[in-house]
Formats: sequence, C-alpha cells, structure tokens
Amino acid sequence: MPSSPQQHKGAEQYWRSQISRHRRNHSQHVLKDVIPPLEHPMVEKEGYLQKAKIADGGKKLRKNWSTSWIVLSGRKIEFYKDSKQQALPNMKTRHNVESVDLCGAHIEWAKEKSSKKSVFQITTVSGNEFLLQSDIDFLILDWFQAIKNAIDRLPKNPSCGSLELFNLQRSSNSELPSHGHIDRKEQKPEHRKSFMFRLHHSASDTSDKNRVKSRLKKFISRRPSLKTLQEKGIIKDQIFGSHLHTVCEREHSTVPWFVKQCIEAVEKRGLDVDGIYRVSGNLATIQKLRFIVNQEEKLNLDDSQWEDIHVVTGALKMFFRELSEPLFPYSFFERFVEAIKKQDSNEKIETMRSLVKRLPPPNHDTMKILFRHLTKIVAKASQNLMSTQSLGIVFGPTLLRAENESGNVAVHMVYQNQIAEFMLTEYDKIFSSEED
Repeated sequence: MPSSPQQHKGAEQYWRSQISRHRRNHSQHVLKDVIPPLEHPMVEKEGYLQKAKIADGGKKLRKNWSTSWIVLSGRKIEFYKDSKQQALPNMKTRHNVESVDLCGAHIEWAKEKSSKKSVFQITTVSGNEFLLQSDIDFLILDWFQAIKNAIDRLPKNPSCGSLELFNLQRSSNSELPSHGHIDRKEQKPEHRKSFMFRLHHSASDTSDKNRVKSRLKKFISRRPSLKTLQEKGIIKDQIFGSHLHTVCEREHSTVPWFVKQCIEAVEKRGLDVDGIYRVSGNLATIQKLRFIVNQEEKLNLDDSQWEDIHVVTGALKMFFRELSEPLFPYSFFERFVEAIKKQDSNEKIETMRSLVKRLPPPNHDTMKILFRHLTKIVAKASQNLMSTQSLGIVFGPTLLRAENESGNVAVHMVYQNQIAEFMLTEYDKIFSSEED
C-alpha cells in the first residue's frame, strides 16, 4: 500500500533528527578525545579580594567593586561569589563563574585607577580588564606576586586555542541545550559564529584534532622545571619555613642574617620594654615583614613601619617556629629531655654542655647568639618584667619539639620550657669553654 505524503514527511523529520543527534554526539566525543577533562586543576592560591571589572573585550565598563572568592590555578583565575560556590559539584550552578585566561595577560599596579589603596590591574589578550584590591598590604602583595609568577611561567607568545577548547568542553553541558544552539543569554552574537565554527570543525576534521594534541604536548614539554624557575628568580627560596642549614648555606654563614638583625634591633630599643617577647605584635604587620624577608628585599628594621618592637620580636619567634626542623634538632630532643631529668645540677650542666657541643654549626652558633641575647633581656627584668621562667615558657615550644607528638603533649611542653629556662639560667657554664 503506497504511503501518504504525511508519512513521507514524518519519516524525513525522524531521520533528520537522528542525523542531527548523531552529529552532536560525535562532536562531543571528539572534543573529549582532543581535550581530556580536567575538572580539578591544581589550586595555587585562593581567598577573598575586592574585584572590579572595568573593561570587557576592550569596551570600558562602569567600575563596580564587589567581594569575590578568587581562585588561581595554572593559567587561569576564576571569580566566585563565595567559597561555597566553588565547592558546588553541579556545573549548572557554576556556569556563570567568570574565568580569566592569564595566557599573554599583563599585570601592573594601578594607583591612578582607584581611590582605594593597594590596587593592581590585570589586562587579558581579549581586552578584559580587572582591578583587584585589599586593605591588607601583605595580602595584596602576596596575590600580586603569585599572579605575576603564574603569568611569567607561561610562554611569551602562547597559542591560547587549546585552553579555549578546554573551556568549551568543560562548559558544554551547561551552555549547550539539547538542540545544539548556544543560549543567547550566555553568549554574545559576535561569539556564536566562531563558537559553532570551532565546534563543527574540531568534530569533523581529524587533522585539527591531531594539531591540537601536538600543541598540547609541546606546551607541556616546554614547561620549565622548578630548578629553572628558581635559577631565573621567578620562584625564590624562602627564608621562613626553610631548614636552618639551607638558609645558612645560602648566606655563607652559620647564623641567619635575619636573626642577627632582629637581635640587634631589640638590643638597641627593646631591652627595657614591658613584656618583650611575651606581648604579641600586630599580626598583619608581622606577616608583611615576613613577606619582605622571603622576597629578599632590602630590610631596614629602623624604618618607621617597624617601630613597634613587638612586631620584630613576633617575626623572630615566627622564624624559629616555622623552621622545617627546630633549632634543637629532632635527633637531639630525647637526649635533652633525659638531661633535664637529671637530679644532680652539675651532671645536668655537663650533659647539656656536651650535647650543645655536638650540635651542627648552624644550630650551635644560632643557639649561642640567641641565648646570649636572652640573658640581656633577663638582666633588665626589673624593667621589662621578663624572668627566665617567662622566657622559658615563650621559647620552649618554639625552639624544640618532638618529631612525632605521639606521647603526652603536656609532659613534653613542661620539658620544653624547663630546657629553655635551664639553658638560659646556666648559659655561662654551658658555653663557658667556648670563645666568642
């Protein structure tokens, strides 16, 4: 029985829909082959900053500041409303997250762009411009350096096509409806044509797929090693958080210069200050000092910004607290604990002196100059109200600790305080046979 025109028309519509679906599925599979999904790139830095977008594709925008949760990972920055939005697993709830490609971007301080203090600007190759700001000096300095390092690590004349395809593949589920067209609310008209062109050609042209793979391999192979970045000064060796031996070796000394500078500053203007080493300085200012030291910038502790001596003492304590291995090495911890348990005072002094002599030169010399400095603090106890016991409580947990705190932490703390106090009280006898 011959079929009716309506049946022919229905069959034609059916096959057209099947072909369209096949093409759409095929394009998505090819994209997955070209760019493997990387849903969780390594996060280098994240936190809250003030953000204002002042240009979009070269078109100037009205400045509108807002607080954003900012995530720096690899070659891009993402702006979220808050940290909770970043943690959302559903891509549909994250499709409106603004992403900035640092490939070829430029970063600079922008004092003239805002009345706010500590503002810097990021300009992308696509003509987008962003201002980032924080009232906390050390925080914004840290962000500026982290983003600048990320930009410097990228090739000077990079091809950003691979990242565009990656962003396209990541967002395809949320931005492409089932009929294969782009949501007009999500994409500007001038972008739709190029978007569909990339989509169809990457899906149908095998040579394009191979070319993208080749570019990705070349990009990965060109990434500089950590050693190269350190040699070029892009990534600097840190002072805080390093091993004491590493710091001393780099400075060709047995006592870190920062320790010497802090001690000199305290002895110049802090020996008679009430609660010296016990009173805490402003943490933000201490962190700013820490940042400057880590960047190997010129440091003058007589500068007015460090006039609060508690900031200097706080930074010195932080240096010792953040050493990857304490001033009293892990391998000596139990031996010092056994020594402090001895009942006979003379035997205790001899054991301590013997242990101190066996310390590695950086530990020995730094320990000697530190405790000699603390004896000067004790000498002014009537003015600064800091006794040997008070200093032992402050410096005990800072200078020595067990490598594995599996035992009784409270008992360890008692011994830590006693060891520091005894070293201070018997300084002359423990270091008596040594020349200054």
